[in-house]
Order: sequence, then structure tokens, then C-alpha cells
Amino acid sequence: MLALSIRQPWAWLICKGFKNIENREWPIRGKKFPFRVYIHAGLTPDKEALSQAGWLWLKQRLTAEAYRDIYGHIWRDFLTFGSIIGEVDITGCVTESKSPWFEGKYGFTLAYPVAYDNPIPMRGQLGFFKVELPKEVLS
Repeated sequence: MLALSIRQPWAWLICKGFKNIENREWPIRGKKFPFRVYIHAGLTPDKEALSQAGWLWLKQRLTAEAYRDIYGHIWRDFLTFGSIIGEVDITGCVTESKSPWFEGKYGFTLAYPVAYDNPIPMRGQLGFFKVELPKEVLS
């Protein structure tokens, strides 16, 4: 299956079902929708999301409970980095969306997220990359 590396907190928000679009500067070509991908949490967080403006931006888009879950924890202790943390269906690639999460030139629309209880440590890559995991790792 393919994987896509995404910075935290965005990877967590996708796997928990809050973020329904992943913004990119490039479109998806040559794929039939929908297709399932692993979500890989990159090693470094999105520093803008850690700024005061970033916290306010997130607060406007999240439920109060989800915002408290993220804000109330120390990032390095709460979020997983450098691991596959879940999976999601990519249902399309758009250039416009009414989703409050859409900000990119292109947006990968997302559905049916799953967050793993046990992240799988792995090095990420740019773009989509192939990952083969044994079934026992996923159970």
C-alpha cells in the first residue's frame, strides 16, 4: 500500500477524523479514486501550527474536546513522530473546496480514517511511497 508523510499535528487530525483535506502543491495523477493510504507522521512538527496564530486557527476548526486534547498536552509527549499512525481513503483531488481545512493549490479529499493504537516506526519519504507491512503488525 502507499503511504503519505504528513507533519504533525495534521497527521493526527486526519487519522482522528477531524481534517478532511490534505493540502498539497501537486495533484494526484494516474490513480483511480478512492484509494487507501497509510498516514506517516513526519519527524518534525509544523512550526506554524505551534505558534499562537496557529493555535487560534486550529481552535476555529476543531471541537472543544479535540482542541483541549491537543492543546493540553506537550507535543513531543502526545503526538507520535516518525511513524505510520493510521490510514485513510483518498477520494479525490480538488482545486476548490468549502472545507475549512482547504488552503492548498490542491486538496486531497479524505474519508474513512483509522488511527492506530500502536504506531509503526518508519522513515518517511516525499510524495507517495510504497510500504509493505506484515498483517500481524496491523492487528
